[in-house]
Amino acid sequence: MSAIEVLLVEDNLLDAEMTLRALKNSRVANEIVHVKDGEEALNWLFCKGEYENRDTSLKPKVILMDLKLPKVDGIEALRAIRSDERTKRLPVVMLTSSKEEQDIIHSYELGVNSYIVKPVEFENFSRAVVEAGHYWLLVNEDAS
Repeated sequence: MSAIEVLLVEDNLLDAEMTLRALKNSRVANEIVHVKDGEEALNWLFCKGEYENRDTSLKPKVILMDLKLPKVDGIEALRAIRSDERTKRLPVVMLTSSKEEQDIIHSYELGVNSYIVKPVEFENFSRAVVEAGHYWLLVNEDAS
């Protein structure tokens, strides 16, 4: 398997499908892992549970994560990602429908790299995903 470019953490299957389609159609990302909640994201990142035999050298170039997730929400997942030496420098983009000022502030206080509010219309949603993917996968220089 080649390098993972995107870890998509999204419980809404329609939003996940639109995100995957936008990234693949734009040819911004080829290798995308989709998980459905914060707990599964942390298990994937830290090779626990069903992912215990996953190749630990495969780290995403960017994590696109919803804020309102079951089991472990986006804030708690971000806190865990930032508190671990193995993952603290991974770019994390909150891709969420929440415009709540407290969610935005809390996300940035915990070290989110970007906070994008999901547009309602499919075309605008796709454009936002592609632009975020383009920046984090092609423009941004990472520390790895």
